[in-house]
Amino acid sequence: MTRRSQGFTLIELLIVVVIIGILAAIAIPKFSNTKEKAYIASMKTDLRNLATAQETYFADNNSVYASSTTSMGTTYHASTGVTVTIGGVTGTGWSATATHPSTIKTCTITLGSGATTEGTPVCQ
Repeated sequence: MTRRSQGFTLIELLIVVVIIGILAAIAIPKFSNTKEKAYIASMKTDLRNLATAQETYFADNNSVYASSTTSMGTTYHASTGVTVTIGGVTGTGWSATATHPSTIKTCTITLGSGATTEGTPVCQ
């Protein structure tokens, strides 16, 4: 009389572990790339929102652009973790840079004179 044991053999378990390892090796790099894309999208959105806030500030303050985000008061707030710096403010335009500590990429936007991609955030 033979006795059949219930369960998996060692070979079956090893095959399952190898398959899970292969899937993890594929998924983990894709996940980290997705996180960076989300940070970049957040920076771009903040720069677009800044453009709208700057035009509102310009209309309300005798045709002068804000030189910093703090001078805008409650008109503009960046997303959590995103740092937006306004620079190059003139009577006819301005530029700004957005950074996030979780990515090495930086996004910029330029409006007014000297802008090559006016109003479009560019990330590098």
